[in-house]
Amino acid sequence: MSVDKITALVTGASAGLGAEYCRQLAERCDVIIAVGRRSERLQALALELSDQVEVHCLAADLASVEGVTRVIETLRQQGPVDYLVNNAGFGLFGEFSKSEIFEQQEMVRVHIDATMSLCRAAIPFMEERGGGYIINVSSMGAFTALARNAVYGATKAFLNHFSTALQAEVARAGIKVQCLCPGYVRTEIHSRDGMGGFDPARVPDEAWMEAETVVSISLDALDRVEVDGVEMDGGEVIVIPGKFNQELAASLLGR
Repeated sequence: MSVDKITALVTGASAGLGAEYCRQLAERCDVIIAVGRRSERLQALALELSDQVEVHCLAADLASVEGVTRVIETLRQQGPVDYLVNNAGFGLFGEFSKSEIFEQQEMVRVHIDATMSLCRAAIPFMEERGGGYIINVSSMGAFTALARNAVYGATKAFLNHFSTALQAEVARAGIKVQCLCPGYVRTEIHSRDGMGGFDPARVPDEAWMEAETVVSISLDALDRVEVDGVEMDGGEVIVIPGKFNQELAASLLGR
C-alpha cells in the first residue's frame, strides 16, 4: 500500500480525458493507477510519464462485475488513493427502441454502477486519511433530455445528483467531490461504433474544447482559483468548463 505517497486512480485512462487526467495529475501525485480496456495504450502512457510519476496499469472492463472487482482490489492493495477520477464511459447515438439493449445496459453499468462501487470502496480510506478528491465525469447531456441520447443523458443526470448529495455527506471528512460536465471535447468518443448517427461537422467550432483545457479547468476548480472569470472555492460540485457550455447550461436551466 502506498500509504505515504499521493496516489490517484483514473478510469478510462487509455485515451481522451482519462489519459489527460493522468498527465496532469502526474504533477500532483507520486503514483497513478491507470485503468482502461486497452492494455497497450496504458503501457504507452506509463512509458510517457515514467520520468514524472510511478504508473500502475490495470486493463479492466468496467462493464463487467469481474472488471470492477479487480479495480477495487487494486485500490485496496495499491492505495489508499487521494484522487479518484471516475472518467470511464462511452456514448451511443440512436433511437432507444432500435438499439441493442445490452449496449445500453453496459452504459448504465459503466457510468453508474462502476462509479458507485469505486466511490464506496475509496471513501472509507479517504476518511481515515483525513481527506481526498473524487471527480465524477458527467456531461452537458445531464442538463437536458435529448432524443436519440436517452440513456446516456439519464446516466449523466444521475451522476450530477449523486455527486451533489455525496459531497454533502463527506464534506465533514475533508473530501471534495466534483462532477465535471464537459460539452463537446475532441476525443475518440465520437468515433466509436455506437455513434454512427452523430455528425461532428454539425457542431459549431466554438462548442468544441480540447481535453487538455477541460482537465486543467477541472483540477484548478478543486482549489481556490478563478475559472473563466468566476472564483471557485473548491466547494463547487458541478463544474462546467468553457463559457459556451456555461451559457448553454444557464439557458437550459432557466437561469
